[in-house]
Amino acid sequence: MRPSRFAAVPILLVMLLAAGTACACTTIVVGRDASADGCVLVAHNEDDAPPEVVLHRKVPRRTHDAGARVRLSGGASLAQAAGTWALLWSEMPGESYSDSYLNEWGVCLTSNNCPSREDRVDLTDGGIGKMLRRVVADRAKTAREGVRLAGELVERFGYQAPGRTLIIADPREAWLLCLVRGRHWLAWRVPDGEVCVVANSYVVREVDLGDAGRLLAAADIADYAAERGWHDPAESFDFARAYASPNAAEHPTNWGRQWAGLRLLAADPPAFGPDLPASVRPKRKLGVTDLMAALRDHYEGTDLAHPHPETGDPHPGRPGTLCSAHTQTAFVAQLRTGEPRDLKLVYWVCLGRPCTGCFVPFHFGVPDFPAGWRAGGPDRPDPDTWRAWVAPPFRPDAQAAYATALNFQVRVDGMYGQRIGALRDRLDGIEARAAWLQESFEDTARRLIRRDPDAATAMLLDFSRGFHAAALEAMSETLSEE
Repeated sequence: MRPSRFAAVPILLVMLLAAGTACACTTIVVGRDASADGCVLVAHNEDDAPPEVVLHRKVPRRTHDAGARVRLSGGASLAQAAGTWALLWSEMPGESYSDSYLNEWGVCLTSNNCPSREDRVDLTDGGIGKMLRRVVADRAKTAREGVRLAGELVERFGYQAPGRTLIIADPREAWLLCLVRGRHWLAWRVPDGEVCVVANSYVVREVDLGDAGRLLAAADIADYAAERGWHDPAESFDFARAYASPNAAEHPTNWGRQWAGLRLLAADPPAFGPDLPASVRPKRKLGVTDLMAALRDHYEGTDLAHPHPETGDPHPGRPGTLCSAHTQTAFVAQLRTGEPRDLKLVYWVCLGRPCTGCFVPFHFGVPDFPAGWRAGGPDRPDPDTWRAWVAPPFRPDAQAAYATALNFQVRVDGMYGQRIGALRDRLDGIEARAAWLQESFEDTARRLIRRDPDAATAMLLDFSRGFHAAALEAMSETLSEE
């Protein structure tokens, strides 16, 4: 750490420690020219307070009867599409804004809570909330199409939540759709040659409202801000300054995580502090393993790392870490161009916290996720069920994948400093092997698809199962060395 750049760190560290732990998601978006694969990459840590369960499933293409309606949580409805696309769905039952999707066209959606300063409620029939991203995933063939559809729905119904950044990406471009409570929104296209990190406050700053290639927005986005006294029309339009909740924008758990991601990935890491750039040039072409490593960060190598003095656990009371005490699952979406999309779209999923977990690759062509990844009911677990999952001893059960991940991370947390080195050597090796085998495996699968599509989809599922089994074995070996 260079002293000149981080002279203010001790003071800001006190601010971080005083801020308390927050439930907060983090997303990293890599433009296609900034990635090693020449495609858009999306990485996300989903943070929510337990008890939780995360379910993964594949939803096939569906046709719908004429007159079918999509019911919204506020009571409104809209006409269902005649047909909806196939999806990979990461679901958190009981949570309204925690689901992520990847559809058959490579349109990927996830989100971060980003409170706005809007204090007026302007909704029609209760507005739209949770179903916004599902409708986009069901219908959009490109990210831009998804942004336009979402904008139309927000203007029609009004957005229920205080504010959010919805990431909508496809193999060629990625957008940050900044949603404000009510009918205002702005979408900014991530530059192709840059990487972007989003925590829990809007990151889109000064924008050119006339640049339709990189910006889409509600027609009165600047005029309304000026009317409310949030924007001076004589100055350039700064979306975040105008619309972000000041508490969220100034909170160190938000800009701290944004800085943490940028310091790991940027060619010229920004100084520690607020008012960070939305996107930067990366230090090199980034691949999926770079993003996995970033999602595991707890400020290691800086003065902000503050593990528990006895266990070495980096999570409790350490606000602002990318991998937090409340991270429930993580993914890296590899949105490659070309055919077949069943092989080009890969959803690397980690259950539980990424620091103690392993990212398992799922190609879009899998017939479904393994049964153990789908295990769970329509509701979040009750506290007694959740406590049973995490109670000792460790039970490596492929039929209860999420519960196994939670049980394991609790075991590791108790002696994190002693266990994490050997654990990461094992799990990093599994991820590296999956990445190394990917090209040759996909070549074989591509040839098999032409001859026997059913055998090819079974092969894809076996590929995923194999790496999950290897991860469970590595977990058992780590704990057996106590």
